[in-house]
Amino acid sequence: MIIQSHIRCIYNCVRPIVPTAIVSGLSTELSTNSYINLMCKQQHYKEAIDAFNFHLKNSSIQLEPSTYVNLILACTNFRSLKYGKKIHDHILKSNCQPDLVLQNHILNMYGKCGSLKDARKAFDTMQLRNVVSWTIMISGYSQNGQENDAITMYIQMLRSGYFPDQLTFGSIIKACCIVGDIDLGRQLHGHVIKSGYDHHLIAQNALISMYTKFGQIAHASGVFTMIFTKDLISWASMITGFTQLGYEIEALYLFRDMLRHGLYQPNEFIFGSVFGACRSLLEPEFGRQIHGMCAKFGLGRNVFAGCSLCDMYAKFGFLPSAKRAFYQIEIPDLVSWNAIIAAFADSGDINEAISFFCRMMHTGLMPDDITFLSLLCACGSPVTLNQGTLIHSYIIKIGLDKEAAVCNSLLTMYTKCSNLHDAFNVFKDISENTNLVSWNAILSACLQYKQAGEAFRLFKLMLFSENKPDSITITTILGTCAELASLEVGNQVHCFCVKSGLVVDVSVSNRLIDMYAKCGSLKHAQDVFDSTQNPDIVSWSSLIVGYAQFGLGHEALNLFRMMRNLGVQPNEVTYLGVLSACSHIGLVEEGWHLYKTMEVELGIPPSREHTSCMVDLLARAGCLYEAENFIKKMGLDPDITTWKTVLASCKTHGNVDIAELAAENILKLDPCNSAALVLLSNIHASVGDWKEVARLRNLMKQMGVQKVPGQSWIELKDQIHVFFSEDSSHPQRGSIYTMLEDLWLQMLDDGYDPCQSLDISIW
Repeated sequence: MIIQSHIRCIYNCVRPIVPTAIVSGLSTELSTNSYINLMCKQQHYKEAIDAFNFHLKNSSIQLEPSTYVNLILACTNFRSLKYGKKIHDHILKSNCQPDLVLQNHILNMYGKCGSLKDARKAFDTMQLRNVVSWTIMISGYSQNGQENDAITMYIQMLRSGYFPDQLTFGSIIKACCIVGDIDLGRQLHGHVIKSGYDHHLIAQNALISMYTKFGQIAHASGVFTMIFTKDLISWASMITGFTQLGYEIEALYLFRDMLRHGLYQPNEFIFGSVFGACRSLLEPEFGRQIHGMCAKFGLGRNVFAGCSLCDMYAKFGFLPSAKRAFYQIEIPDLVSWNAIIAAFADSGDINEAISFFCRMMHTGLMPDDITFLSLLCACGSPVTLNQGTLIHSYIIKIGLDKEAAVCNSLLTMYTKCSNLHDAFNVFKDISENTNLVSWNAILSACLQYKQAGEAFRLFKLMLFSENKPDSITITTILGTCAELASLEVGNQVHCFCVKSGLVVDVSVSNRLIDMYAKCGSLKHAQDVFDSTQNPDIVSWSSLIVGYAQFGLGHEALNLFRMMRNLGVQPNEVTYLGVLSACSHIGLVEEGWHLYKTMEVELGIPPSREHTSCMVDLLARAGCLYEAENFIKKMGLDPDITTWKTVLASCKTHGNVDIAELAAENILKLDPCNSAALVLLSNIHASVGDWKEVARLRNLMKQMGVQKVPGQSWIELKDQIHVFFSEDSSHPQRGSIYTMLEDLWLQMLDDGYDPCQSLDISIW
């Protein structure tokens, strides 16, 4: 009687403190079963399991099936596989004949505890099953990452003559989503309709979720429209689907409709989705209004809604508002801290990002790879190298220096900070964990810093690694070939592209066209262009520029006309090519026409490069005064290149007045520019003004200006040979100069007069 009195009193306790005397006093079947059932009912699962353990050691009292059900439920909720197995063993050894309900609870316990092997064993021993048994197994497989087994189990269920219910459909549709089988998803939708569950909410919500994950927004919307009584999950799934698939306006309209229905209050997940929609639309006013609504519904301090709000304001560039949203979060989690760190990192404020990082560390939260990816992203210039190095040190300290994503960000950071040496060290440290991104990052670094030899060496190593080149790798290495005009290596890379099938990628084809054009092999460039199935504007522009650079202006213009006839819209680069082509062949009127129509007809504003092309066009044609007037009226401050173009043409056409004006402007921009003084000297020499030549020569000596020696190179048998003017460092210099003397004598024999091309050589 005392024991039963204690049990009744426990009903009113939040967390019972159970005296040992009570447990040891459970001496009757009624008291033992009642106590365990009571503990489970009040969700005091540990106490229920403790009572079972005591009973196991000290009593032979028979437990009722309902008590076993509650104990199995306790293990399920407590996620205790150890005690679940122990109770299951006790059931098997007792005289209790488990009914279907108890057996299904055992299956569910094993599934929730992640032991699908034990669940399947128990399932296979069941003499009698129902749709709940099959559904539990399907759900267990689906929830534990064994989606293919879930689908197999579903097929077995149908073959065994059992008909799924809406809970079965909910589980199997979820498994279908994860494996990404859209055809199976459509079949399951057909099963739902055929089974008559197309108006049951669980199945309908699962279908909405499935179709949105497959990107089938029209089908998801169709299912949503058919739901007669929508619940919060229905609204949330559809709003989230619209946002994730880029239908942000539709997401906001649906959010408005939900509010008008007034049946449900939006939760933090719905607010997270609509904040995301506002962020993508770049609509600050919408965001502010929904922020006010979020606060009105009491979710302003919620971690999920607050994190989404912080991210939205950061996207708008409203960093003070992002900071306020973050500070309103009651207990920020790691995702929230990452959001505010990323906000300042993306804006380039590395110091503020590091400040938040330090505050996060003081809270006891440990950063993850996302944290460091954001911080490293902010270190994008040499002035941030010190902060980047400190972050790298901390990454090593907490052991994330072997994470591929983090190391790839370190590679990019050191490259942007002009520290190629440390970038190579990072790459060397992760040699065993490199992935395709790592290889592409280090190859891009080599291209950026003109380390062609190292790029070729790494590319060869990559071919023998587990990571095979992709289109990004190929475009990078072809860019290196183009920089060096290395036709031999470019041909080898082209062969690899054909062999690996990468040549069909239009970005690879475009790079091949560019590489061959820069190497002077225009026939190969044309062949690649002709074999490209769907050439884009980059393909056309690359070939047009290639023809123009090598003086084949008519070919470039014919290609441009063909492109226009096919309806391909030219871009800025295309016009650079055709203007350069006009310059090379002296088509002044054609060039003027193209320059004017570029902005008027196509809305392409002239850039500095376009104006330089026009200056070159006029100057080459001898229209030097027109070039001077164009420079005055072009609306952009002329740079050194523009004036050098004029100066070079003045030498060709012997115009001393414009030459002095051009040289004066060059020296204003760069007082130590040797090229301007040398060209001006050559012009004065060509008209016999030796007094001015002597003055300029003395001026260069006084200023300490020296002529930068010319440089050229040639590739022979995978080796680059570099030559400077009057070079004496090449190991084969004797043979080279002997050959030059022979060529010089042949030129004189053929009637070459060096005085006709007097290029000052007294420097």
